[in-house]
Amino acid sequence: MSKEYDKNERYRNEYSREIGEVKIADDVVAAIAALAASEVEGIAAISGSMTKEIVTKRGMKNLSRGIRIHVEDGKVRVEASITMEYGYSIPKTCAQVQERVKSAIENMTGLEVSEVNIRIVGVGIEKGN
Repeated sequence: MSKEYDKNERYRNEYSREIGEVKIADDVVAAIAALAASEVEGIAAISGSMTKEIVTKRGMKNLSRGIRIHVEDGKVRVEASITMEYGYSIPKTCAQVQERVKSAIENMTGLEVSEVNIRIVGVGIEKGN
């Protein structure tokens, strides 16, 4: 595994195989983190965009907004800005997000996650029907 940076995309890792290479772009790792975080009950949004509607209405590229990926010494550090739903425990919900994001990135990419830092940027209040 080695780092490589392209003109148009920043790649985190390059895996050499007998039949070719696999490169993982930052946006892919960020999208994995955003999807994993949005699956946790009590998360209303990633950086202000409604997570339940993003995939169908805006596409995958916008899903990674609010997620920053940093690689230092071959380890990934994730920073996520999220909006919580009212009534959920912030410590418990954030712990679930941290575990789910770490697990998803490590399982899907093979990268090691050293930190998942979460910043609560708001509380969403569901409007009555």
